[in-house]
Amino acid sequence: MDSSQILAPPTDADRVRVAELLGREPRGLRAVAVSDEQGDPMVIRVASVVDGKPFPTLYWLLGEAICLRLDRLEAAGCIAALQEKVDASERLQQAMRADHARHRQERDGFLSSEERAHLAAQGMLSALDARGIGGITEPSRIRCLHTWYAAHLVTPNTIGELVDELLAESEYLAPD
Repeated sequence: MDSSQILAPPTDADRVRVAELLGREPRGLRAVAVSDEQGDPMVIRVASVVDGKPFPTLYWLLGEAICLRLDRLEAAGCIAALQEKVDASERLQQAMRADHARHRQERDGFLSSEERAHLAAQGMLSALDARGIGGITEPSRIRCLHTWYAAHLVTPNTIGELVDELLAESEYLAPD
């Protein structure tokens, strides 16, 4: 993904709507990365430095309907099922490592020279360099479907594709 594609800062209306969806004021909001068909924010891009500290989660999923569906997948044990699939496949593990590397590069592209210098001076730059999608340090582990899927909606990734398959198969997970 070319980081210039989502550099536009959020409008006041975006900030208000994101706050409504989060139920609080957003911290580190930098852009609305993906909107739904109605123009509602689905994924936001968050600063990699928030309150002077590293914040490795670049993308945050907001869409109420998709969040509910992912909640239901997680409650149904899908993280464990997907993890078993990943653990049994060197191909999936390699793809996940590539996804994390691409994500780190993307996140690095949004880091300003001032932010980079601040983190380096504080000895905290490795908190970003060592973490991939959703702040994950173990490249073949799935911790949260929401973070993987938020990143997937911006730049397709392995776990997001598997989640797409689960969502397509799981009509009962549709919003009430």
